[in-house]
Amino acid sequence: MIHKLNIIAFITLFQLMVYPITASLIKPVRLTCEYLQNPPVIDELQPRLSWINEADANIKGVYQTAFEIEVATDRQMLLDGKADLWKSKKVKTANSVHIRYSGKTLKSGMDCWWRVRVWDNKGKVSGWSSPANWHMGLLSPGDWKASWIGAPWQGEKPVGSQSKELPPPAPLLRKQFEVNKPIKSARIYTTGLGYFELYCNGQKVSNDELVPNQTLWGKRENLQNYGIPVQDNFTEYRVMYLCYDLKPFLQKGKNAIGAILGNGFYNSPSKWVLAYGTPRFIAQLEITYTDGSKATIVTDNSWKAERSPIVFDMLYEGEHYDARLEYPGWCNADFNDNNWENVVIRKTPEGKLKAQMSHSDKVMEQLKPVKIEKMAGEGNYRVDFGEEISGWVRLHNINGPRGQRIRIKYLSESPNGDNSYTLSGNGNENYAARFTWFVFRTVEISGWPEELRADQLTAEAVYTETETTGHFTCSNDLFNKINRIWWRSQTDNMHGSIASDCPHRERSAYTGDGQVVIATVTHNFDAAAFYKKWIEDVVGAQDKTTGYVPNGAPWQPGCGGGVAWGAAIAIMPWEYYLVYGDKNILSYSYEGMKGYVKYMQQWVDDEGIMFQQAPDKNKPHDWMNLGDWCPPGEFPRTDLVHTFYFWLCAYNTANTAAVLGVKEEAAHYTQLAEKTKAAFVKRFYNEKEGTFGKYGANIFALKIGMTDAVRKNVVASLQRDMAASGGHLDTGIFGTRYLFEVLCENGLNELAYQAMNKTTFPGFGHWIAQGATTTWEQWNGEHSRNHPMFGGGLTWFYRNVAGMVAAEPGYRKIIFRPYPPEELTHASYYKRTPYGDAGIWWEKENNRIKIRVLVPVGSEAMVYVPVKDGNVQMIKDQQNRYAKFTGMEDQQACFKVGSGEYVFYGILKEKM
Repeated sequence: MIHKLNIIAFITLFQLMVYPITASLIKPVRLTCEYLQNPPVIDELQPRLSWINEADANIKGVYQTAFEIEVATDRQMLLDGKADLWKSKKVKTANSVHIRYSGKTLKSGMDCWWRVRVWDNKGKVSGWSSPANWHMGLLSPGDWKASWIGAPWQGEKPVGSQSKELPPPAPLLRKQFEVNKPIKSARIYTTGLGYFELYCNGQKVSNDELVPNQTLWGKRENLQNYGIPVQDNFTEYRVMYLCYDLKPFLQKGKNAIGAILGNGFYNSPSKWVLAYGTPRFIAQLEITYTDGSKATIVTDNSWKAERSPIVFDMLYEGEHYDARLEYPGWCNADFNDNNWENVVIRKTPEGKLKAQMSHSDKVMEQLKPVKIEKMAGEGNYRVDFGEEISGWVRLHNINGPRGQRIRIKYLSESPNGDNSYTLSGNGNENYAARFTWFVFRTVEISGWPEELRADQLTAEAVYTETETTGHFTCSNDLFNKINRIWWRSQTDNMHGSIASDCPHRERSAYTGDGQVVIATVTHNFDAAAFYKKWIEDVVGAQDKTTGYVPNGAPWQPGCGGGVAWGAAIAIMPWEYYLVYGDKNILSYSYEGMKGYVKYMQQWVDDEGIMFQQAPDKNKPHDWMNLGDWCPPGEFPRTDLVHTFYFWLCAYNTANTAAVLGVKEEAAHYTQLAEKTKAAFVKRFYNEKEGTFGKYGANIFALKIGMTDAVRKNVVASLQRDMAASGGHLDTGIFGTRYLFEVLCENGLNELAYQAMNKTTFPGFGHWIAQGATTTWEQWNGEHSRNHPMFGGGLTWFYRNVAGMVAAEPGYRKIIFRPYPPEELTHASYYKRTPYGDAGIWWEKENNRIKIRVLVPVGSEAMVYVPVKDGNVQMIKDQQNRYAKFTGMEDQQACFKVGSGEYVFYGILKEKM
């Protein structure tokens, strides 16, 4: 009996199709401008354009060699070949992302239509893509003619902090005007603080919810003396405005536009935030007629205001609606507003008006009841929707007496706010909240006027419109569930193009939570526009004098944290660059990175160890100086965690400087990182016991990188520690971020598997065993049960278990290298990269492993097929040029492949 070890590469399952000699093998699709498809408003003077090149499934090794872009001010002109803004002509390059617009100077209010065609590596040109567009906003402050307005019954001052004072009902605002000529275009540039909804001639003009996106809107009185002490000395203040096309809503003759204003974060008395002021609104409608003339309608003191039937709306406390107070047709042209009051001019926020170039919140999912239970008492019900979401319940077709009040209690372990609807008695009534969200799986409804039917309730999941573009699955259903509950918790926390720590109790944009899960988020979502906006918030929240970066951005004074939180300014841009290949984000953040490293250095001792005791070492504030957070037992040393993040910030800043070509500064920060690493080892390594310590300390050390001798001892110590804990993890959020990948990288992948596979405390499976549909704040279930922060460790699923890693920023080069745990029989991970869909699927059966990989057009990959020691044989065929065998590496056969789909079989043992 002879044993042979073979590796057989089946390069493709199909033969190449025969194409006409003149046809390109690729075509450009999914055109984007600044990461958005057909953005309704941007204010970049030279926006960046991107597209994905597609090829048929059986085409291999194809790529782009050139492109041509055309941009016109009119769609038909573009289709007719009359590109009056830009004709790039043929540009020889393989690049299809972040192509800078280089045509005529763009102006305020300009429509831009564009298309692209590409040449493949055979020199064949594609047809033109379908047209895409973007719209330019108001590019200078002088373009704004409108004033901020508000309700006359409110002053400028916000509701007091934790005040028992109730705010007045949400204001209705309206303006009537006439249109007497045919319209060519009608765009309204508008925003409202805290939230607003826009209407025209009786219709809501978009499906946006909870807009505008949250930013640092302006100065707040006494901020430095409230909550966690941070000076109101931020780098940038911004107010996001939106643009809507009103042409479909306007009519000849009389017209009306209107808005409803909510308090949102802008006017909230919660202990977690500090309010800015009372609600306010600004709008500028620009109409161009077909004869070339123009009209502008702006917010001024001619607008009218009245109290709405939203009698109470506070972000944290809830919302109440009284339908008896409605003004039917309030935003119709023929509505009589003679009894309404004139608005007043409001103070302009300090924040600069900027186009909202990130996605808005929307109703992203609709869930129907899975169980309705009749409770004691008339009209009382308990309704289960199956999993915990962030949003609200929509009531449909209610019939009951005038004045009947329906209360909706959203069940959650954390404070959640109240919600009620009082019937008008007019029949078939409908309702959902507008200006806050709730967190719930189950609700209790009281006061329902009739028998409750399932078709009368819909749970609407509301979160920022981020497309799920990454998909992981494997043979261990527990792992699938872990990935799913994290996904749900992440979406529950995405509002206003930031991610909160928890969507109910705090609702705050913690920078530590943002940096610890960015890699997991970008593996699951198209988060380019989302994180670009949030990174800008982080840079904007930096103290422009000291370089300090607070624990949340946009800053709210209830955010506790420490060094690892502020480190987001150096971690998030770098991780973003690795995923999207965007050097711009590095340029934007680089000075902020340097500023934070400089700030950190004031807390570094003579031996190179950082221990922050902000704001003053004589009076340190606990919630400004945390190390790790929420371990199942003890914390690692705070100075060890601080020093680790000092090293990481210096390391990322050095890498950023190198990418940007700042060689001297790259050398400086590299030297600083190396010096910090040496100090870390000298101070924290226990040479006698061969360890840096438990609770994640060894994980941080291995992440920094040790000499082989030290690493060997630390790995052995880590094995002993995990064995002593029954294979459980013992880490907080930052240690867990690196735990599983570090174990895998150091030959302990089976330990990583067992730790992830636990269903007892502490572990992800322990939550699921208790019925969790979201991830929790604490391993023991205390406090919030909707926190995505521990999801940072799930990158192990995608990078190690499935085995797909970006080898070059933007996935231009990909490494497929699975580490199949013994108990798993299959796993897969697919995602849309900047160059198109990429992914891996593998399956084990007996002594064979089958691996299928997908490489997008414009990318190339290295595929590592696990085999045991022995001779490697490969079947040669006519298509071998698309998969080049490059040898063996660490018991894995290596293949270099171009774009396309490939299948490999690794035969570990074969009897003959």
